[in-house]
Amino acid sequence: MTPNLSHAVELLLHKYLDDASNGKSTISDETIDQVCGDIKDAMQKQFGKKRDKKFRLRMSNIGRPTCQLWFEKNHPEKALPRGNNFVMNMLLGDIVEAIFKGLLKEAGAKYENSANVGLNVSDTVVTGTYDIVINDSVDDIKSASDWSYKYKFESFDSLKNGDSFGYIGQLAGYAKASGKKAGGWWVVNKANGKFKYVSADGIDISEELTKIKNTVDTVNNNVFKRCFEPEPEVFRGKETGNLVLNKNCTFCSFRQSCWESLQELPAQMSQAKEPKMVQYVKLKGAK
Repeated sequence: MTPNLSHAVELLLHKYLDDASNGKSTISDETIDQVCGDIKDAMQKQFGKKRDKKFRLRMSNIGRPTCQLWFEKNHPEKALPRGNNFVMNMLLGDIVEAIFKGLLKEAGAKYENSANVGLNVSDTVVTGTYDIVINDSVDDIKSASDWSYKYKFESFDSLKNGDSFGYIGQLAGYAKASGKKAGGWWVVNKANGKFKYVSADGIDISEELTKIKNTVDTVNNNVFKRCFEPEPEVFRGKETGNLVLNKNCTFCSFRQSCWESLQELPAQMSQAKEPKMVQYVKLKGAK
């Protein structure tokens, strides 16, 4: 059964993939070559020997918290070590994007491919490469975990409430720089291959551009200020007296340096056999 659709192209994709599941769809050699070429480019990017590690503001980081950007600029060596699955995870995202574009093409969707753009903000040029343009609207293609697919990308509002990676600011920057409308996100579930379109119809471009300018000015002035404070731990509806890491800081690579007292411990009040792990900033009674 076809789910509720928010973009006309979704119907084309569902029809094409339904036919593919029943052995009725074909794919052209031209599209196969396109997908393989994109994957080749991705592998060369991820395994390239000459990678520029110099910090600069980019579309991919312009929506992130300024405290994180301060660390990236001034103390990149303090980032927590990346797991050995990091490159594989990046490659999976690139492969999903390459295949998804190929499917769009074979399904009959008309789109403009990725292009480099730049946005001048306070005499700083923020550059990046958007993924795709459909109907004069810039879209991003994201691969997501099952949890993120269900909850983070449930809607524009749910994304806005937990946008720790700055996807909304990124899309707004692409739209302004390209002179296009802000479309939304094509999201592919890495766990099962499901996909959906999350429209950015609630985006306030002016608000996002103001945030981008504030970010650029703060980074250029090299000002450090924590963007988030710890949250009280709550157990069975009552505060325990412990402070836990703010949810917006959970995926930050500099959380240990920013909060030197941070400890990852089993939930202190839990009576479960295997308590969940919690990132504590301060324990009750600790000085």
